[in-house]
Amino acid sequence: MSRQIMNVKDVAAVLEVSESKAYGVIRQLNSELAEKGFIVIPGKVSKAYFEEKVYGIHVAE
Repeated sequence: MSRQIMNVKDVAAVLEVSESKAYGVIRQLNSELAEKGFIVIPGKVSKAYFEEKVYGIHVAE
């Protein structure tokens, strides 16, 4: 079963940014999801939503 949630290390690796910047991206995406009524977990983001928002990036497992 593939993971459906990405953590800060996953986001940092995909975007090739620091973990600090990755936390900022996760906060922004989680804020958008919370406004839509979804449950969010600090420091983690939905893989599907991440891929949707970062157009053209497919996270390889």
